[in-house]
Amino acid sequence: MAKRIITMEMGEAALLGGALLGGGGGGSMEKGRLNLKGALEAGEVALVDIDDIAPDAVLVTGSAVGAPAATEARVEPGDYVRVVEILKENGCPDPAGFIPNECGGSSITNGWVPAALMGLPVVDALCNGRAHPTGTMGSMGLHRDPAYVSRQAAAGGDRDKGMYLEMHAAGGLAAASSMVRTAADRAGGLVAVARNPVKASYAKKYGACGSLAQAMELGKRMKEAMAGGGEAVLEAVLGFLGGRRIMAGKVARKELVTRGGFDSGVIVIGDYETAFWNEYMTLESGGERLATFPDLIMTLDGGTGLPVTTAEIKEGQEVLLFVTPADRLILGEGMRCMDLMAEIEPVIGKKIVEYIK
Repeated sequence: MAKRIITMEMGEAALLGGALLGGGGGGSMEKGRLNLKGALEAGEVALVDIDDIAPDAVLVTGSAVGAPAATEARVEPGDYVRVVEILKENGCPDPAGFIPNECGGSSITNGWVPAALMGLPVVDALCNGRAHPTGTMGSMGLHRDPAYVSRQAAAGGDRDKGMYLEMHAAGGLAAASSMVRTAADRAGGLVAVARNPVKASYAKKYGACGSLAQAMELGKRMKEAMAGGGEAVLEAVLGFLGGRRIMAGKVARKELVTRGGFDSGVIVIGDYETAFWNEYMTLESGGERLATFPDLIMTLDGGTGLPVTTAEIKEGQEVLLFVTPADRLILGEGMRCMDLMAEIEPVIGKKIVEYIK
């Protein structure tokens, strides 16, 4: 892929496809639209393929960490620039480009604002082609290298309420990620993050290369189908990604707990129950497991066909529920680490690892 300059239309397609690939998480399209507008106002946003970057060049992951439903969460576009400055102040080499941490309504735009301001490209080598709850899951397997020093910078919070903070952590990946998660909690639920400088050759081997382009194409097809309503959008999604329609119906029950910078809980739609940890983790009916993260379990608004996240979904809302198997997605190395999948189990109180193929 030659360098492509992202337009508003392309960006909107990325938000729409990214929101669906978020699998219930990855932030809202509303927040993503703020990032998109901020990036386009700041300068040119260039999208390049990983093969257009020198193998030894350094790439930095752009991310947002926290609980999307937190009522006091606040991150400004400028915070995504500040975290890059913090990394550089603490010894990080000048980056040659930015990679978003995952697909999601807002997270797919992570790294776009500093890229525009610094005249650097966004590289289509996302850490993951779907959304995931923990920073370690979006670190392309770096946690398996005991010699790797993770550098992570975070900034965010409502300045008017005195909740803004910024920080830098360096050390083992799990420990540094834990510090960022604590910062998100203290800042009101969400922080902008720049983290884990790696060589482009590493991102090519272990990242979800091509997933941003996939999200754009998916979003384009969804938008073209929207005149036909929710069912038409779902048909376009399944025609592109694969998978199966589960049901259309009202949300009967939603239980949500926001704790420690995470959202978790249960959503019941008809005879189907989903457990979530930011993203949908399991789908069950009558005690039978039908899908398990990193399978894509997702909800669309029944009328518009717009993706509906776990933070946004409401009791009584008419939704469409569907599943796309993990092998139809472009996934990063973190989705192949069973030690990380095991971390989900105590949070939602359900088995995960034994159900992953």
